[in-house]
Formats: sequence, C-alpha cells, structure tokens
Amino acid sequence: MEEVTHVYFVPGMAADVSIFENISLPEDRYKTHTLPWKIPEKRESIEKYALRMCEEIEHKECVLIGVSFGGMIVQEMNKYLNVSKLVIVSSVKNKHELPRRIKLARKTKAYKLMPTSLVSKIDNWEKLAFGDFAKKRAAMYQKYLSVNDKTYLDWAIENIVCWDQEESIKGIVHIHGDKDLVFPISHIDDCIKIEKGTHVMIINRARWFNQHLPEIIGN
Repeated sequence: MEEVTHVYFVPGMAADVSIFENISLPEDRYKTHTLPWKIPEKRESIEKYALRMCEEIEHKECVLIGVSFGGMIVQEMNKYLNVSKLVIVSSVKNKHELPRRIKLARKTKAYKLMPTSLVSKIDNWEKLAFGDFAKKRAAMYQKYLSVNDKTYLDWAIENIVCWDQEESIKGIVHIHGDKDLVFPISHIDDCIKIEKGTHVMIINRARWFNQHLPEIIGN
C-alpha cells in the first residue's frame, strides 16, 4: 500500500482557509490539512511567528503550499522543518521579486499609514460596491477575507513590505499567474506560468490545481 503524503495549505493575507475548499487531491495518495492564521504577539518577528505555525504540523516530510503572504510564511516555516516539497502560489521567492510600489512603501514607511482599523470594521463589503461585477467581487471578499483583526493586519502588511529574504530557496516550486496585479509576473523569475491567472487563481482556477498539483508534488 502506497504511503499517504500529508499536504499543508496556508492561505493569503487575511484570507480564511476556505479559499482551498475547491482543491481536491486523490485521497488514496494525499491527506490535506489547512493552517488558519494566528493572531501575532506584540512585535513578534516573522521567524517566531513561523515557528508557532510549525507547531500545527504533525507529520514529517510533509508538503507545504502557501498562497501570497502564506507563500512567504511557508518559506519561513521551511527553515524549521524537513519538508518533501515547498510550493508557493501567487507569491514571491525573495525580496527582489516584490514590486516597486512595495519597495517604495518600505523606504518611505508609507505602510504604517494604512487605515487597517477601518478594514477591520467593514462587516459588509457589498455596501461599498457598485455594479453587478463589483458586488460579486465584494461578496467573494466578504466570504474569503475573514481575518480582520487590526493587530494581525498591521503585522502582516509590515512583514510583507519588510520581508528580507535575499535568495530563493533551492528546489522551491513557484506557480504564478500572468495577470497577477499584486505581484506582477514581470518581477518574477523561474515559475510555472498560468495564462490569464490572477492573484486569486487558487479560488477561480481550482480545476487547474486539482489537475496539476499531484504531478508537481510527486516530482
């Protein structure tokens, strides 16, 4: 009998683990687990936070898959674990892949001015939307962006902007959409490129991931 591979998923910034609800891997070969966000401690470093996230990992030589900011977190977790495969989606492998506006925000410290307290009080995104398409998108945000704690949001934004990873981790698999507006592909090196893939393709292109992840994980 073939041994089951345990796959752990970490969502994007402020996102609920339900972003993975349509991801389905063959049950005879894979057992999937999702890791929800923890509220950071006061002035907690990303290294210490990643170590706390590692406490939820119950299996050796597992697979880690992280989306967006979750992709950065799984790379930090990887430093403490012996993983069989490290996969990031819609993310970056080092600080040089961050877009110019994020690098500028770091230099000017503009990220400290973001009104995260307002975001944490929005309990109905649809009230802010105009038009059918915007309302659909707002409903999606309402459903999937559930972590609205101000402490978490301030911490996450600062750690994205100030992420200091200099070099890419050897053997990492990077899946990226060519229509990603958050982390434009023009800054990304060495990735599996998904045509017309956006930053939220883990949700709206789940079929592609279900078809290709087993092969990506298995290689």
